[in-house]
Amino acid sequence: MSEAETVLAVDVGTTSTKAVLFTTTGVVLGEGDRGYPLGEPEPGAAVQDPETIWEAVGDAVRDAAGGTRPAVVALSAAMHGLLGVDDGGDPVGPLLTWADSRAAGVAGEIRRRGDALALHRRTGTPVHSMSPLVKLAWLRRERPSLHAAPARFGGVKEFVVGRATGERAADASCASGTGLMDLERRCWDDEALDLAGLTPDRLDRIVDTTAVVGSLTAAAAREWDLPSGTPVVAGAGDGPLANLGLGAIRPGVLACSIGTSGALRLAVDRPGIDPRGRLFCYELTPQRWTVGGAVTNGGVVLDWASETFGADPDELLDEAAAVPAGADGLLAIPHLLAERAPRWDGGLGGTFLNLQRSHGRGHLTRALLEGVCLQLRLVLDSVRDAGMAVEEVRATGGFARSPFWRQLLADVLGVPVGFTDGHQGSAYGAALLGLQGVGLLDDGPDALADVADRVTITETLEPGPSADAYTRRRDLVEQVHDQLADVVGELRASS
Repeated sequence: MSEAETVLAVDVGTTSTKAVLFTTTGVVLGEGDRGYPLGEPEPGAAVQDPETIWEAVGDAVRDAAGGTRPAVVALSAAMHGLLGVDDGGDPVGPLLTWADSRAAGVAGEIRRRGDALALHRRTGTPVHSMSPLVKLAWLRRERPSLHAAPARFGGVKEFVVGRATGERAADASCASGTGLMDLERRCWDDEALDLAGLTPDRLDRIVDTTAVVGSLTAAAAREWDLPSGTPVVAGAGDGPLANLGLGAIRPGVLACSIGTSGALRLAVDRPGIDPRGRLFCYELTPQRWTVGGAVTNGGVVLDWASETFGADPDELLDEAAAVPAGADGLLAIPHLLAERAPRWDGGLGGTFLNLQRSHGRGHLTRALLEGVCLQLRLVLDSVRDAGMAVEEVRATGGFARSPFWRQLLADVLGVPVGFTDGHQGSAYGAALLGLQGVGLLDDGPDALADVADRVTITETLEPGPSADAYTRRRDLVEQVHDQLADVVGELRASS
């Protein structure tokens, strides 16, 4: 096989960057993975150093590519980050990740004014502290110097694209997750810009996710050990790309991903918003959008348990698996970070109910993971309530390495869940967009769906005997939300 038949996908995630070298038929030839910390310098902050991320991208790319000459580099990235850069594209301050919740008060004010639902319906992004729109409004009021100093704003994807190619471009997928893009018109929304305190020239041009935005500069090529001039395709957000990589872009096929956070997404052929404002809508291509909901607390919950209990995550998973379903009466609301779908208010913090002396760390871990899956069940029910049929669920993400957690997800969702033999859904989705962008894959309206249909489901797990009990627990979780949110609000106000 010639090197020209390969594509390098780079997935810039929340806590690590993964690079994967694929053949045009999806065979993995090389992989690289580099992590980086999430800083919390003050309450509610969740920030990262963009230069550290850039170094991790280079390390991961070199490990994956191994000095080969791929036909194209295509990108995936975590959505909802906000980063200011100067005229040369260098960072001005840290990257505010989706998990940064300091703008929660501003989000609440917008909702109370009655503007939130109209913004949500136009832009597809709920009014929540994760949204770059809300972060910008917060910066404008609380940190005006950080709002005024950058020449322009974007996310981590725009930063990497700019540093790698010297070009300014925002793919329509990540742009649709900013709260600043009009979904129907595919341009920056005037009212959202006014709220953010920006003019259009402080944002990058919006391009298709299959667009070749430029080629590797000589400097970037040296750092990545790739040929100068290698074309770079914009790619998309990691969430919509997970649908593509899982083959979940036909009607009725729901994609579930659990990494640091989690999400459920259903592909649709035109943009649309749940009238009750519980679901997002983000673009994948001009022919496909994804509708669904994201939960903030996914794998981060297991990380917290590992740090708190001083135990290896695999050890905790084994202990949790040994505890009966329902954790012997222990219920956890695992909102360690401000939660998102389906309520998008972030008001209820993490909570254990009915904690007893007989409960050990295996019980607490199991209850936390059950809580993650129950939150996803609320999102699944919201998708169905919005009138969208769900015929099949496919899952991906780091959680899928655990047989216990895989079965738990099927039990809690109450539907069969299919898994592929890999965990690189977003990277493979980016690879497909890259191949289409440089003409190595047909660009017809159904071409991506046809290729996605070739994704092989190697295991399907049916819900087990505990599924009905988890349905009852799902109702309890809603009651907890309704009855404890005000109590938690008082606690936060007094802290």
